[in-house]
Amino acid sequence: VQLQASGGGSVQAGGSLRLSCTATGSFVRINDMAWHRRAPGKQRELVARISSAGTTNYADSVKGRFTISRDNAKATVYLQMNRLKPEDTAVYYCEADHLSLSAAQEWIAARVWGQGTQVTVSS
Repeated sequence: VQLQASGGGSVQAGGSLRLSCTATGSFVRINDMAWHRRAPGKQRELVARISSAGTTNYADSVKGRFTISRDNAKATVYLQMNRLKPEDTAVYYCEADHLSLSAAQEWIAARVWGQGTQVTVSS
């Protein structure tokens, strides 16, 4: 299973961006999907998470500005980012927990990460 993220870019403060991340490969089910970010000189932090049923949670720093959603039929998670601030500048990574069957017909639960997409917000 692989994740392909897209949608990063450069915007001015107050602007918006929408990130997308699609899971491809062989899997039975995608469970939780999430977005994380790593700003320069800082540790990676969870931005938002969404369950397969649509339950969401957000970092306090993005509540009210960012919205995570998903399309289960497309195995895709989105992050709509509004009212962006310079402190949102980071590399954003998508993550997904999936359930798959091995060649030996054994259940495998694993977490995969996307390649990261740069978001830069200028003041």
